[in-house]
Formats: sequence, C-alpha cells, structure tokens
Amino acid sequence: MSSEKPYRIPKRLVWRAYLRVKANRGAAGVDGESLAMFEQDLKKHLYKIWNRMSSGSYFPPPVRLVEIEKKDGGLRPLGIPTVADRVAQAAVKMVLEPTVEPVFHPDSYGYRPGKSAHQAVAKARERCFEFDWVIDLDIKGFFDAIPHDLVERAVARHTDVPWVTLYVGRWLRAPLQRPDGTVVPRTTGTPQGGVISPLLANLFLHYVFDAWMQRHHPSVPFERYADDVIVHCRSQPEAEAVLRAITERFTACGLTLHPTKTRIVYCKDDNRRGTSEHCHFDFLSFTFRARPARGRHGRVFFGFVPAISRRAAQRIYADIRGWRLTAKTHLQWADVAALLNPVVRGWWTYFSRFYPSAVVRVLQHVNQVIVGWVRRKYQRARRRYRAAARWTARFARRSPEVLVLWRLGVLPHG
Repeated sequence: MSSEKPYRIPKRLVWRAYLRVKANRGAAGVDGESLAMFEQDLKKHLYKIWNRMSSGSYFPPPVRLVEIEKKDGGLRPLGIPTVADRVAQAAVKMVLEPTVEPVFHPDSYGYRPGKSAHQAVAKARERCFEFDWVIDLDIKGFFDAIPHDLVERAVARHTDVPWVTLYVGRWLRAPLQRPDGTVVPRTTGTPQGGVISPLLANLFLHYVFDAWMQRHHPSVPFERYADDVIVHCRSQPEAEAVLRAITERFTACGLTLHPTKTRIVYCKDDNRRGTSEHCHFDFLSFTFRARPARGRHGRVFFGFVPAISRRAAQRIYADIRGWRLTAKTHLQWADVAALLNPVVRGWWTYFSRFYPSAVVRVLQHVNQVIVGWVRRKYQRARRRYRAAARWTARFARRSPEVLVLWRLGVLPHG
C-alpha cells in the first residue's frame, strides 16, 4: 500500500468486493461491459479501482436506467451501475455494514445478514393473532425520494472513515442515463439496483421510522422489509392515531405515503366480530386474510393467515405461458426438467412456507402445460386431452424423479 495515497484502502478489500460482485452477477452498466469482459483484464481493472479510490479521484459513472413492470402495472426504475462501480460500492459496503448492522431494529428484515422475508412474514402472522388491526404502509416512490442530506448525516453518525463518506455522497448524486443516452441529474434518492443502495435505505429508515417508533410508540410492533412496512395496533382508534403520526413523521423527512395504497386493515377471523372496509393485506407476495384451517381436534375454523397472493400467482401464470412449452415438441424429458425444475423449485421454496395448499393449486397449472406438451409431442395422445392427462399422470406416479414438481407430490390429475 502506497504511503502517498490520501486514503488507506487495502487492496485485499477491493479483491473481496469483486468476489461478492462476481457471486451476485448482474447486467452491464452504461459502458456495456459485462462481468465476463471485466474479468478478461481483471488485475488491471481492480488496480484501477483501488488506485482511484485511494487517491480520492474515483467518480462513479452515470447509472443505467432500466424500467421494469411493477405489480400494480406501473414502472419501477432500476439503476444499473457498471461492474467496476459495483466493485467500488461493495468495498464501501463491506466497511460500513459492520458498523451499522448492530444498531438496526430486530424487526427490520430486508437485505440484512441472517434476516429473511420468511422471518418477516412469520412474525407478521404471529402478531396478527394477537393484534386486531394492521396499518399497511405504502411509501410513494421511496427509493427516488430519499433526501441525500439525511442519508449522509446518518452515515457520518456511524463512521469517521473519510473515504466512505466521500464516496457515499458521490454515489447518491451520480446521474442516471436513460436508454436514449440522455443523462439526468439526481437531487434525491438512491437508485434501486446499486450495491450500496439497500444498506443506505435501511440506515435512513432506521432513523426515520424504526428508532422513531421505539421512542414514540414503544408498544406498537411492526415488521419492515426495506420499504414494505406492516404496523400492528389493538384498536381502530389507535391505528388511526398512529397512522396520523407516521404520516407527519414521513412528511417531515421528505417521504409521502400513498393515499390509496396505505390502508388500515381489520384482521377478521372466527374470533373477531364486526367488520371493516379492508379485511386483507399483501406483504412480501403473501396475502393475509381469513382462510379455512383445521385445528388440533379436526375442527375447521377461519384464521387470519398468509398464503401466496393473487398478484404473485398471476406472475407465475405469466412465466409459465412464457415458456411456450407446447410449441417445443423437439425437447426431451431431460430438457423439460432442465427448463422447469430450477424455477418450480424456487416458487415452491418461497411460497410453500405458508398455507402450501394455495401454491399447490397454482403449480397444477404447470402440470396442465405438461399435458399439453405431451399431447403435441406424442402422436397417440393428440386427439384427446383426457387420454394425454391419464398417460401423464401414470408416468408421473411411475417416475416422479423426472420433475421436481412431481417429487414434491404435485402430480397431474388424470
């Protein structure tokens, strides 16, 4: 390490940052350089990052703007940094994260080591049994609205490493580049897609919401996964009062709650009388509502529990249609397994954790598509769908190892 550099950044840190970026992969940024292209001259690229960061002369390039469709039909802007910039961001994150992680609230679950979406959903389910009312918060354009000065104040509170605060400020203000090449300056926000952005967003919301709730509403529990927030209250008047206070707090900190998507929800079940305009809510692609369940002694009752949401199911149906499997009659069973198994395994792993019968009904659509493929591929099954369904069902029972779906017990009807 050169003593002439104003900032002492270990070369080993940049190497470890590159390994994290490599593990996460990702698309190319505005320079069009993929990870594979970056690795063709890896030593030179990593030295350049270290040299510029150590000398204070590293300036992040514009972030490539990509817009993806949101669950509600709108567009979500993502910012894709270059590979080199992702390495630089990872290096700063590896220094900053250990200093802020210990202060984060235990009910902050998003993008944190040892925390998961399933833990957040499980805790929400547990508290919905105890608390009758929920505030379902929706922050309007959160990642685009974060005030830079408040983020920088929060970072400075936890580190005195000058190059960390320097580069955090530069990343916050790095411009966006649209697909047509237009460069747009940014005065607020931290783009989704950046390596450092989830940590900065968590740190910001820790002070804006988590720590504030602990001080002003210590008896009101919540679960937060990044900007997805569920707050539990014992009564409707309490929920209304807490929502007013949260709205004022967010407004003071530069955030706006969506006027129609933010709702007070009644956790209606067999033991709760009365009703409300809203008796269900979505959280992390699960819908919480009253559902039939069976008790210890076989009695059926309605409990307020989570299951795969309608929107998540619709996305799965769209993905299945996108396979266009019935048009690929040239494929063999091994090819079909290679296409389907990783995706189906991911769906099952995430959605079967809560109320698995709901995701079984969704995944039966995969079996329907497989029957259609069998019917198109094999001459003897072309005329009648029922014959193809019976043949596929027999084959699945005889050889369940062919597809993950069948090994999980989701067999075709026939």
